[in-house]
Amino acid sequence: MRILKKSAIILLLAYFSAISFLYAQNLPMGFVYAEKIIPNIVFEPRYYSDNNFTGRRVDGYLSPKCIMTAKCAIALKGVQDELNAQGMKLKIFDAYRPQAAVDCFIRWAYNIDDQKNKAIYYPEVDKRNLFRDGYIASPSGHSRGSTVDLTILKLGKDGKCSEIDMGTCFDFFSTKAWPLSKDVTAEQHNNRMLLQKIMIKKGFVPYDKEWWHFTLKEEPFSDTYFNFPVQ
Repeated sequence: MRILKKSAIILLLAYFSAISFLYAQNLPMGFVYAEKIIPNIVFEPRYYSDNNFTGRRVDGYLSPKCIMTAKCAIALKGVQDELNAQGMKLKIFDAYRPQAAVDCFIRWAYNIDDQKNKAIYYPEVDKRNLFRDGYIASPSGHSRGSTVDLTILKLGKDGKCSEIDMGTCFDFFSTKAWPLSKDVTAEQHNNRMLLQKIMIKKGFVPYDKEWWHFTLKEEPFSDTYFNFPVQ
């Protein structure tokens, strides 16, 4: 009887330790750092750098961290496990996005003269039409914590990982970035469908204007837009 009680206590302590480890990180309850759930995830924090359509670090990104809801992270781990079995893995560009970052995008969009990275991210689009054409939204589903922007990495013969060819870069403002665009090669289309198929299988919904954008179907915070910083 004493042995059973001792085992139960050990299990309870381990459980509460794990919960504390996941949530006692200055994050709201229900949010986690992605790498705590998906240890081999690759994260390229575009909005913490100047390698994004604004050409500078975006407000609200105080450190290069990848934050999302725990439910989203668990679903993504399922995607990662399946890709790992095929010699591939996920690379995330963005996940949770504070409202402060969305507001920063809005201010940037209204500053028509600021077109530092136009040649890379929106060469075919008039900046004045970014809201009209749906490239920038306010509010953003990312602020609910269960939307992710990502791609697939493939392990090469040299042991190094590289992105598979999706036809455009991440955050490319063009109809060519639509998942079903006819302006890409058969290989690029198949790569997009590979990502879309496995994401749908694991409970995500694709966005019809961005091949990299997916939202968890059963969001835990479907009506809440958060504004805590990424740090």
